[in-house]
Amino acid sequence: MIARIWHGRVHVKDYKAYTEFLKEVAIPDYQTTSGFQKLTFLRRLEGDIGHFTLITYWSDLEVIKNFAGEDYEKAKYYPEDDDFLLEFEEKVVHHEVFAE
Repeated sequence: MIARIWHGRVHVKDYKAYTEFLKEVAIPDYQTTSGFQKLTFLRRLEGDIGHFTLITYWSDLEVIKNFAGEDYEKAKYYPEDDDFLLEFEEKVVHHEVFAE
């Protein structure tokens, strides 16, 4: 299994709205992709910045390409992200899951 880790930052004023966006749009998109296993949705406030980390778990790198495209290390964004994110991190990180 492969873990794909994405991080994003928003202003505190957008913290709740971006949480809802992820729950209503992004997470269902992950869940309907063949090869998706599960996810962990982490969030935290640090001053006036909200941090979001999504760890998605996939059966292998080939199925990640079904979700993210051929350049699977490139972060995938949605048009709505323009309304929330402070920056667009170019890459995600992948790890082989060794134990659970």
